[in-house]
Amino acid sequence: MSTSSADGRPDHDDDPRKARSRARLLDAATALLESGGLDAVTIDGVTRMSHVARTTLYRHFDNVVQLRAATLERMLPPVVAIPADGTLRERLIELVTRQAEVINDAPVHLTTLAWLATAERADDSAGARVGSLRHRLIEQYRKPFDELFEGPEARALLAGRELSTVLAQLIGPVIFPRLTGIGRATRADCTRIVDDFLTAAVVSNGQSAASA
Repeated sequence: MSTSSADGRPDHDDDPRKARSRARLLDAATALLESGGLDAVTIDGVTRMSHVARTTLYRHFDNVVQLRAATLERMLPPVVAIPADGTLRERLIELVTRQAEVINDAPVHLTTLAWLATAERADDSAGARVGSLRHRLIEQYRKPFDELFEGPEARALLAGRELSTVLAQLIGPVIFPRLTGIGRATRADCTRIVDDFLTAAVVSNGQSAASA
């Protein structure tokens, strides 16, 4: 049995040596990222700290960009699966709740650091690659919401609103308490967030129709 790693290469469950060397490389890269930012994650720095040979590193990653991407993706919460069954409200509550659970379980300082490390830097070519990584991560995390809002009922509810704005309304209230340390979003909180969003969307759509 095999699975795909963050950089797209297969990880073989029956090769513990490969798994150990990859883990040591990513542990070292994470430590360097924490102490010195994304620029500190270099081939030389990671191999020196991990005591893993360069040749072994290149069996896992083609270049430093792949290494950095795998490090960042390792530090960020996993992408949640879209619920298969239920009404739009039920599926949306379940999706927001699943997202809240991974946000609640993620180490805040590492997740924030990883996200900030993907901020675009327009002053160099590396910045473009890092910016592309952030774009890829955004697309990855919004994918289940894109799929959920593809249906005709959901599209009618959006009424032309940008999905990025909708995500801010749904996930922003989940992230804020976690980042500030004032609490964690529960399923009851997620239900209230979704119901408030749906109510506001219906009201807004009704007002738009009345003014048309």
